[in-house]
Amino acid sequence: MARDGKKGFVAEFKEFISRGNVMDMAVGIIIGSAFTKIVTSLVNDLIMPFIGWLIGGLNFSDFRWVLREATETAEEVAVCYGAFIQAVIDFLLIALVVFCMIKTINRFHRKKEEPAPEPAPEPEPSNEEKLLTEIRDLLKK
Repeated sequence: MARDGKKGFVAEFKEFISRGNVMDMAVGIIIGSAFTKIVTSLVNDLIMPFIGWLIGGLNFSDFRWVLREATETAEEVAVCYGAFIQAVIDFLLIALVVFCMIKTINRFHRKKEEPAPEPAPEPEPSNEEKLLTEIRDLLKK
Protein backbone atom coordinates (compact mmCIF):
# COMPACT_ATOMS: atom_id res chain seq x y z
CA MET A 1 0.00 0.00 0.00
CA ALA A 2 3.01 2.25 -0.33
CA ARG A 3 2.59 5.21 -2.62
CA ASP A 4 5.32 6.74 -4.79
CA GLY A 5 7.92 4.28 -3.50
CA LYS A 6 7.44 5.38 0.12
CA LYS A 7 7.05 2.87 2.92
CA GLY A 8 3.76 2.70 4.68
CA PHE A 9 3.43 3.91 8.24
CA VAL A 10 3.03 0.37 9.60
CA ALA A 11 6.09 -0.88 7.68
CA GLU A 12 8.19 2.04 8.94
CA PHE A 13 7.05 1.44 12.50
CA LYS A 14 7.79 -2.29 12.20
CA GLU A 15 11.31 -1.52 10.91
CA PHE A 16 11.86 1.01 13.70
CA ILE A 17 10.68 -1.28 16.49
CA SER A 18 12.72 -4.25 15.28
CA ARG A 19 16.05 -2.43 15.41
CA GLY A 20 18.44 -3.65 18.08
CA ASN A 21 18.85 -0.19 19.63
CA VAL A 22 15.13 0.04 20.34
CA MET A 23 15.19 -3.29 22.15
CA ASP A 24 18.24 -2.20 24.15
CA MET A 25 16.44 1.02 25.04
CA ALA A 26 13.35 -0.92 26.16
CA VAL A 27 15.45 -3.11 28.44
CA GLY A 28 17.15 0.01 29.81
CA ILE A 29 13.81 1.65 30.55
CA ILE A 30 12.54 -1.44 32.37
CA ILE A 31 15.70 -1.71 34.45
CA GLY A 32 15.62 2.05 35.04
CA SER A 33 12.08 1.95 36.38
CA ALA A 34 13.00 -0.85 38.77
CA PHE A 35 16.10 1.09 39.80
CA THR A 36 13.95 4.18 40.39
CA LYS A 37 11.84 2.21 42.87
CA ILE A 38 14.99 1.25 44.76
CA VAL A 39 16.24 4.84 44.90
CA THR A 40 12.80 6.14 45.89
CA SER A 41 12.73 3.64 48.74
CA LEU A 42 16.26 4.68 49.72
CA VAL A 43 15.21 8.33 49.83
CA ASN A 44 11.78 7.85 51.47
CA ASP A 45 12.71 5.12 53.95
CA LEU A 46 16.33 5.86 54.86
CA ILE A 47 17.54 9.32 53.91
CA MET A 48 14.49 11.53 54.51
CA PRO A 49 13.68 10.12 57.96
CA PHE A 50 17.30 10.76 58.96
CA ILE A 51 17.17 14.32 57.60
CA GLY A 52 13.81 14.82 59.33
CA TRP A 53 15.35 13.59 62.59
CA LEU A 54 18.27 16.00 62.16
CA ILE A 55 15.92 18.96 61.72
CA GLY A 56 13.76 18.08 64.71
CA GLY A 57 11.61 15.09 63.78
CA LEU A 58 9.85 16.73 60.86
CA ASN A 59 8.54 14.65 57.95
CA PHE A 60 9.16 16.30 54.57
CA SER A 61 6.06 14.75 53.03
CA ASP A 62 3.96 16.69 55.57
CA PHE A 63 5.32 20.06 54.43
CA ARG A 64 2.53 21.88 52.65
CA TRP A 65 1.09 25.29 52.20
CA VAL A 66 -2.67 25.14 52.65
CA LEU A 67 -4.53 27.47 50.30
CA ARG A 68 -8.00 26.40 51.39
CA GLU A 69 -8.99 24.27 54.37
CA ALA A 70 -11.16 21.23 53.78
CA THR A 71 -14.88 21.68 54.38
CA GLU A 72 -17.80 19.29 54.33
CA THR A 73 -18.36 19.94 50.63
CA ALA A 74 -14.82 20.64 49.35
CA GLU A 75 -11.45 19.00 49.72
CA GLU A 76 -8.36 20.76 51.01
CA VAL A 77 -6.33 22.68 48.46
CA ALA A 78 -2.64 22.71 49.32
CA VAL A 79 0.77 23.08 47.74
CA CYS A 80 2.77 20.00 48.83
CA TYR A 81 6.29 21.35 48.57
CA GLY A 82 7.66 18.62 50.86
CA ALA A 83 6.79 15.98 48.24
CA PHE A 84 8.55 18.16 45.68
CA ILE A 85 11.68 18.31 47.85
CA GLN A 86 11.65 14.51 48.07
CA ALA A 87 11.24 14.24 44.27
CA VAL A 88 14.24 16.56 43.76
CA ILE A 89 16.36 14.47 46.12
CA ASP A 90 15.21 11.30 44.26
CA PHE A 91 16.29 12.86 40.98
CA LEU A 92 19.67 14.00 42.29
CA LEU A 93 20.43 10.57 43.75
CA ILE A 94 19.41 8.79 40.54
CA ALA A 95 21.52 11.21 38.49
CA LEU A 96 24.49 10.67 40.81
CA VAL A 97 24.26 6.89 40.61
CA VAL A 98 23.81 6.92 36.81
CA PHE A 99 26.80 9.26 36.50
CA CYS A 100 28.95 6.94 38.63
CA MET A 101 27.82 3.89 36.64
CA ILE A 102 28.57 5.55 33.29
CA LYS A 103 31.93 6.77 34.53
CA THR A 104 32.83 3.23 35.64
CA ILE A 105 31.63 1.69 32.37
CA ASN A 106 33.61 4.25 30.36
CA ARG A 107 36.72 3.44 32.39
CA PHE A 108 36.35 -0.26 31.51
CA HIS A 109 35.80 0.58 27.83
CA ARG A 110 38.91 2.75 27.75
CA LYS A 111 40.99 -0.04 29.27
CA LYS A 112 39.64 -2.49 26.70
CA GLU A 113 40.32 -0.17 23.77
CA GLU A 114 43.87 0.74 24.78
CA PRO A 115 46.23 -1.44 22.75
CA ALA A 116 48.84 -3.41 24.58
CA PRO A 117 52.20 -1.65 24.46
CA GLU A 118 54.41 -3.06 21.74
CA PRO A 119 57.68 -4.54 22.93
CA ALA A 120 60.64 -2.30 22.29
CA PRO A 121 62.68 -3.38 19.27
CA GLU A 122 66.03 -4.91 20.01
CA PRO A 123 68.84 -2.39 19.65
CA GLU A 124 71.05 -2.55 16.57
CA PRO A 125 74.29 -4.38 17.22
CA SER A 126 77.33 -2.15 17.32
CA ASN A 127 79.97 -2.25 14.58
CA GLU A 128 82.28 -4.27 16.83
CA GLU A 129 79.56 -6.89 17.41
CA LYS A 130 78.87 -7.12 13.66
CA LEU A 131 82.58 -7.60 12.97
CA LEU A 132 82.94 -10.26 15.67
CA THR A 133 79.88 -12.08 14.32
CA GLU A 134 81.41 -12.13 10.81
CA ILE A 135 84.71 -13.44 12.18
CA ARG A 136 82.88 -16.17 14.14
CA ASP A 137 80.91 -17.21 11.05
CA LEU A 138 84.14 -17.35 8.95
CA LEU A 139 85.91 -19.46 11.59
CA LYS A 140 82.99 -21.91 11.64
CA LYS A 141 83.42 -22.50 7.89
